[in-house]
Amino acid sequence: MNKDRWEALMRALGMAPSVECFEKLHKAYSEKHRFYHTTKHIDAMLNHLDRTVELSEHPNELELAIWFHDAIYKPFSSTNELDSAKWAKEFLIDNQYSRDGAERVYNLIMATQHNVEVNSDDKQLIVDIDLTILGASPTVYDQFEENIRKEYRLVPSIIYRKKRKDLLKSFLSKPSIYNLDYFQEKYESAARANLEKAIEIL
Repeated sequence: MNKDRWEALMRALGMAPSVECFEKLHKAYSEKHRFYHTTKHIDAMLNHLDRTVELSEHPNELELAIWFHDAIYKPFSSTNELDSAKWAKEFLIDNQYSRDGAERVYNLIMATQHNVEVNSDDKQLIVDIDLTILGASPTVYDQFEENIRKEYRLVPSIIYRKKRKDLLKSFLSKPSIYNLDYFQEKYESAARANLEKAIEIL
């Protein structure tokens, strides 16, 4: 999460540098209870965006949605995406960004719940970018699973295993985990192998 990149994004959106917001976001992603949903997760997503930015309809808004999408992250909350989306929308409106644009950013963040229909190119893109970790190398994926378990370390094992298996199986049950051809070709087969192995271990 680079301050220079943030300020460049603010300029591209026609807004003030908003350094205070950058610092609040950085602090949020550095919370001690986070092991996966950290600044490194945002950096990884931004790197994937850089490789696929030509697929985006509104790349600056998509980038802002990435910055905010896990800003509020409490393992026992069911409203993390909603709270993060509200923060982003309020931030944009407070800085006189267009209401249509603020609403698009809000909807992009809500798409990362991974349980709603993604009916725009940018929604498909942010969802696919968020799920690239599923198609990582086995070593990286195994570390991802360990980090998620650490974030839910207060959940009893029997409950965690059941809920985690249900979630992973829900991804496998889809005709394709990824929406866009680029991600299907690059990550689909590896993601399915990782998920099947993780389910077996659970």
